[in-house]
Amino acid sequence: MLDALVSPNGIPLQGFGTWPLSAAQARSAILMALEVGFRHIDTAQLYGNEAEVGAAVAASGLKRAEVFITTKVKPDNLSRAQFLPSVRRSLEDLQTDRADLLLIHWPPKQDFEAMIALLAEAKAQGLAARIGVSNFNLAMLQKAAALAPLVSLQVEFHALIDQSRMKAAADRLGLTVSAYTPLGRGAVMKDPAVQQVAAETGRPASEVALAWIFQQGVAAIPMTTKRANADSNFRARTLVLSPAQMAALTAASRQNRRFVNPPGWGPDWDG
Repeated sequence: MLDALVSPNGIPLQGFGTWPLSAAQARSAILMALEVGFRHIDTAQLYGNEAEVGAAVAASGLKRAEVFITTKVKPDNLSRAQFLPSVRRSLEDLQTDRADLLLIHWPPKQDFEAMIALLAEAKAQGLAARIGVSNFNLAMLQKAAALAPLVSLQVEFHALIDQSRMKAAADRLGLTVSAYTPLGRGAVMKDPAVQQVAAETGRPASEVALAWIFQQGVAAIPMTTKRANADSNFRARTLVLSPAQMAALTAASRQNRRFVNPPGWGPDWDG
């Protein structure tokens, strides 16, 4: 069992994703996640549900300091005029004075250095406790890390995609990797290697997939609206895979199946 699922940068590894939730469904699912025990909620300006996250946290009965909130600046706000005002609007919707982690959601298409400087300025102004980036390739990550005190990289990461180079780079830079789409939109659970480990451990394939991520020190932010699935995802912390089982899933990841790649947003991926 992994007793303390928190990275050296203070980022809880067990997160709850909120894409594509909206309105009452978002508020209900986030409240459910908090009741189950999740204390890291991941949202973004693009998702249009920051207000629901704020409302759910406020209604949960938990103190604000007990819930770690990640949000992200969307591409439309990556400009000198919009960046910081958009972060302040996000904080108003989230009903908080600062984000625990603020990311640039997709790489800037222009003014790269200026946008990284504004990310650092958001931290300097107290709008974010920690800063990082999402969906950057290796060259972009290294450039950004040289310009600002980054602590996190969020990328698609699961047992069907090989992100070993990105993970190694993040480790060298002292960054915590966060895995979005950690179950590959359901495809991971159907993979023969994952199913074999599930049979060996007597645990659901989803828990096996998440345990593989956690044991690498990577955060995972699965989303579900079903209580049974949320309970199962949370229980993944208690599953410890053997070295052979970890190796089998790592071998499966070499399939390099990417499920999130919106045209015009992503960089030239490294793998």
